[in-house]
Amino acid sequence: MAERTGRRLAAALLLVPVTGCATPVAPLPVRPPTPTPAIPASAPATTVAPTPSGPAPPTVGALPTRAAPAPSTPDRTPGTRPPSASPRPSACLGPVRYDLVLADTELALVKSLCLGVGGVLRLQGIGPGEVTVDREDLVDRNYEAGVVDVRFLRAGTVGVTIPYEGTTYLVTVVVV
Repeated sequence: MAERTGRRLAAALLLVPVTGCATPVAPLPVRPPTPTPAIPASAPATTVAPTPSGPAPPTVGALPTRAAPAPSTPDRTPGTRPPSASPRPSACLGPVRYDLVLADTELALVKSLCLGVGGVLRLQGIGPGEVTVDREDLVDRNYEAGVVDVRFLRAGTVGVTIPYEGTTYLVTVVVV
């Protein structure tokens, strides 16, 4: 009986698909650490970069590499930054909703913002028709229940004027 069960188990294991790679996998070669010479205790401490002791060993299955194209350096005046690879400045918040609760915020400290296209400046605690913008073509405004949403539709710079408690504040919003 045990022999029959063993045969059935062996037959069942043969029917199970084998998973894995069809090609054998070899470990990558490792360069042994270079020995450092002993430094006497009386010698001054200096740092010496280790030098390779010959050509690097070939890697298994390495793909041929192409030489990277040389980056072009545009003519620019000293003191200017090269153009950034990212389309958005690093201090930009992106296409988010930025809430300003007028009763809790010191508006004099909010001079400018950077938002992505699609971002919203939400002003809470202000009446209808009080908030104005200098570029109507770049925004969409909505008022409901003491809240003004200014949605930025296109890239550009928009001046948002906020009258609050007898003072008019200007928040410059850069939209990228």
